[in-house]
Amino acid sequence: MSSSSSSPDIVSILENSKELDRLRKDQEDVLSEINKLHKKLQTTPEVVEKPGDNSLAKLKMLYTQAKDLSDNEANLSTMLISQLDVLLPPGPQGQPRRRLGTEQKRKRVKTESDISRLTPSMRNQLEACASLKGEQVAARVTPRNADKDEWFVVKVIHFDKELKEFEVLDEEPGDDEDSSGQRQYKLPMGNIIPFPKSNDPSSAQDFPPGKHVLAVYPGTTALYKATVVQGHRRRKTDDYVLEFDDDEEDGSLPQRTVPFHTVVPLPEGHRQ
Repeated sequence: MSSSSSSPDIVSILENSKELDRLRKDQEDVLSEINKLHKKLQTTPEVVEKPGDNSLAKLKMLYTQAKDLSDNEANLSTMLISQLDVLLPPGPQGQPRRRLGTEQKRKRVKTESDISRLTPSMRNQLEACASLKGEQVAARVTPRNADKDEWFVVKVIHFDKELKEFEVLDEEPGDDEDSSGQRQYKLPMGNIIPFPKSNDPSSAQDFPPGKHVLAVYPGTTALYKATVVQGHRRRKTDDYVLEFDDDEEDGSLPQRTVPFHTVVPLPEGHRQ
């Protein structure tokens, strides 16, 4: 391709690159405003009840702006890729080198900017996951080809924001494990449910009677499906009274008292 025909294309690519930088700066500005409003609402949530307050409407507008900017960035990135494909030389000799270079560049860009380009809600979710280091959580550690979900209490060692993956430690493996020592696992975010904090009863949900939950069976470090017998606790620090599935004694399910901070919502699609 001659320089006269490619020059306008290169100018267009450079202009689109500048526009991409502008979009990212605008996203950072909007994200900063969202974080400020989040902090305000966390500090003084009662402000939304005051007449004339527009905090929630402003938050919705900021989220809409963030989504529009993100969509524009994605469209512009797609356009830039198409423009570069036109300029790249064809042929089998250049193909492997170009593919390798593109993959390396894509991997580097993802590593450097993936987290910064996340939506505020996803970023907050990742930060919350990272803050679980050292905490005990409920984890689905299901053996391969198993026909049911198995949940255990494990300790979070590390959370990788880029891979969105937890590294956890099963401190008390059961008697049926191959090894009697502690075992480590790497699990995706969807396999982890944080427990309510024992020193913060307000972090616990108030499950109504009849609600299905996952709960630590008394005297074990395993979680099983259970049904709430007594909900709407008078105090947030009160324990739950539950009936565990498959826990029959003399033909009936015994009611067991379980601390509030060892009960979590039953995940959708849970396999018994």
